[in-house]
Amino acid sequence: MSTTSTAHMRNPNVREVAVTGIGLALHGVATYGDLLGPLPGEGGFDPATGLRGRELRHKDRASRLALRAAEFALHDAGLTDADATFTGVADATAVVVSTNVGSVCAATDTIAREGVRGLSPLGLPQTSSNVIAGWVAIRYGLRGPNLTVCNGVTSGLDALAWARNLIVAGRAEAAVVAGVEPVNDVTAKLLGEQSTDAAVAAVLEPADAAACRGARPRATITGYARARDLAAALTCAGVAEEESVGLWLGDEAGAGPGQLLAATRRIDLEAQLGPLSGALGVLQCAAAAAHFEGGATGNVLAAAGGPRHDAAAVLLLTP
Repeated sequence: MSTTSTAHMRNPNVREVAVTGIGLALHGVATYGDLLGPLPGEGGFDPATGLRGRELRHKDRASRLALRAAEFALHDAGLTDADATFTGVADATAVVVSTNVGSVCAATDTIAREGVRGLSPLGLPQTSSNVIAGWVAIRYGLRGPNLTVCNGVTSGLDALAWARNLIVAGRAEAAVVAGVEPVNDVTAKLLGEQSTDAAVAAVLEPADAAACRGARPRATITGYARARDLAAALTCAGVAEEESVGLWLGDEAGAGPGQLLAATRRIDLEAQLGPLSGALGVLQCAAAAAHFEGGATGNVLAAAGGPRHDAAAVLLLTP
C-alpha cells in the first residue's frame, strides 16, 4: 500500500472523513469507553449468548463476531431502524474487513488434516478470505466496494485508510470497517499464542454528509502512512515533533521517535487484551473515539508494527 501524507489529507479540496459509529464484540467490554481502562473484565458482551440467533447459523466464528460488531456500529451511527434494517445509501456503502487468520485458515487446516472430504458443504463459503466482508454486506444489503485486508499487524489501520480513500475518491458514500480475529486452535498455532476473541467495527462517512443527517462524529482521520519502520511511517504521515499528541496507541517497545514518548498518555491495547492481530487497528480507532468523547485534548496517534514485523503503519485522528 502506498503511503498517504497528512498534508494531503488536510487539503481543503479533499472531503473530510469522520468516524460516526463504533461497535464492539469483545468479551467483558460493554462500550468503547472501557478501552481506556481499566477494563471491567465482566459484564458487557458475552459470546456465549451474543453469538446466537437465526441470522448467525452456519457461519464461522469470525463472521459471527464481525456481524455483531457491525450491528452495534451501524446502530451507533444511526444508520439502522427499529428492525435493524439499513437506512443509508446501500448502493454506495462499502465494507472493508481486516483479518489475518479469520476463518479461511481453519478450512485449510481441515484440508491438510482430513482432505477435502473433511469439509462440510455448509462451510464452503468459509474457504474464501473475503467471507466475513461478504456476510456483512449480505446482512445489510450493502452493494458498494467489498474487500478484505490480510497483511499482518498493520491491517486494521490499513483497512481504515482504504475505506477513507474509497470515500474521498467517490467510490463510496460510507464504509463499514471491521477488524476481527477469533479464538481457535488455528489462530493459536499461527500466532504462537492464544489470540483474543475480538471484533470491532467503525462506520466512516464524509463529515459534511454526517452533519447533514445530524450524526455526531466521534473522530476524524487526518493522517496515515505505511512504511518499512515506525520512524519512516511517521515521517511519511507528516507527524511533526511539535504536533500535539494527547494519546498514543501502540507498543511502547517500538517507541523510538521522541514525539511518541512525549505523548500525554500511552495505551498498549495488546498488553491489556492479548494478541489482536487484524482487530488491532480498528480497536485503536475505537479507543481514539473514546478519548475524544471523554473531552480529552490533543490528537490521537495509533501505531502498529515495528522491528518484529515487516512494516509499520500510523494513523492520526483528530477531534
